[in-house]
Amino acid sequence: MTTVFIAGSIKIKNLDVRVKERIDTIVTSNFDVLVGDADGADTSIQTYLQERSAKRAVVYCSGSFPRNNVGRWPVHTVDTEATPGTRAFFTAKDLEMAKKADFGLMIWDTQSTGTLSNVIELLRQKKKSVVYVNKVKAFKNVGDVKQLEELVGLMSEPALKKADAKIRLFEKIDRLKHQQGDMFAV
Repeated sequence: MTTVFIAGSIKIKNLDVRVKERIDTIVTSNFDVLVGDADGADTSIQTYLQERSAKRAVVYCSGSFPRNNVGRWPVHTVDTEATPGTRAFFTAKDLEMAKKADFGLMIWDTQSTGTLSNVIELLRQKKKSVVYVNKVKAFKNVGDVKQLEELVGLMSEPALKKADAKIRLFEKIDRLKHQQGDMFAV
């Protein structure tokens, strides 16, 4: 069964109609959906999944219980040694969803390092993402480093600097380049 990791920027509260159409396709295809428990896009995704009567959703959370579970779906708790409330604590669930998913559907505001990290993690695992870029109202496919660099190219200079300081963005891109280069070495 195909499993889709759906996530997005915490600042995104409303899903664009094009994102809803993609989610409709996922639901009607009976794909398994993995979604986080955060406010913002995660809760909006959960609300829309509930409106569509999605049955194949699982809510992932770090720690003992989810912050949000609109549809009362099964919960997958992720144990982590990280301090509750920290970036590392909440990232643990995202890493687990990326590991379990076949591909990702991300909703991004061109600033969120969490959503960008999910795209990078999926790519590191040789999995593709379809990223809806809220700012330009368009989907971008990310299945290789070149496409990731095109996606990152949509960020403002201050957002790029912040992302590099926060998640070492350029270092991660370099590592992915070497990883993909190694795949094609003879």
